[in-house]
Amino acid sequence: MKNNKNIGVALSILGIFTGILLLYLLAQNYMIVVDGKIAGGRPDEAIAVEVTHSLLGSLGIIGSAMWAAVLYGFLYDQKWAWRWGAMAAALQMLAGFFPTVPAKSIDLPAATMPVFIIAVLLWFGMMYAGRVKRKVIIFTFVAGLAYVLTYIIGVAMISRYQHLGFETDIPKIFKGMYAVVMMSTWMGAAAWLVFIYQVFRHRSWALPLGIMAAATSIITGYTVGGAELMAKGGVFNLYLPAAIIATGLLIYMLTPAAKVLIEERKAGVE
Repeated sequence: MKNNKNIGVALSILGIFTGILLLYLLAQNYMIVVDGKIAGGRPDEAIAVEVTHSLLGSLGIIGSAMWAAVLYGFLYDQKWAWRWGAMAAALQMLAGFFPTVPAKSIDLPAATMPVFIIAVLLWFGMMYAGRVKRKVIIFTFVAGLAYVLTYIIGVAMISRYQHLGFETDIPKIFKGMYAVVMMSTWMGAAAWLVFIYQVFRHRSWALPLGIMAAATSIITGYTVGGAELMAKGGVFNLYLPAAIIATGLLIYMLTPAAKVLIEERKAGVE
């Protein structure tokens, strides 16, 4: 336990500075990406960057603040410390990963990728500190993918909603569809995050919450993914992965094995 405590303390300090690093990188590259999008003739994507980078920067600050609480938890042997650390790392993974997408789309460096990589290592470090079973790690990591990808759908809706105002050859029902589902995707992403935390706590109500989160990703992902296929053609787009992963998770969550995995408690788990 002492080794886990020392590891937790070290990772918590790293997590605090990771959030500060994210704040600096986002602030440094904010206008570079915005100006690049405008220069490329996509003011709609520039606005999406303005909105989401501000939100993600806030998540980075919250993540650092959570790591400060986690540091306290490890110093005083609190059983909840690793779970809070996993959530802080999850916030930083999202905040570090998404800004790389608009940057790479205009051939700019993925400036926040180091934050994402560090956050992934921090997350697995918390799994080690909490001595989490391998099956739970795999299950929650896949749910984390659904969390990130569902959030990305909501971000893309900001851009698509505006851009359709200029594409007169595309039925306006699609614009209405994007407006309607936009906020539900972010709510679905939040549901995935809470679900993962409750799986770590082995709460019985985590299962219905996970089913709800999966259903949200499925409904929104397949709806806008199908709309994009009808509007632009092709066989695949960035809205479908969240729905596909959520479908697999939903099928698994409807099995008895998922109930056992989620609700099975280890000795001493609160």
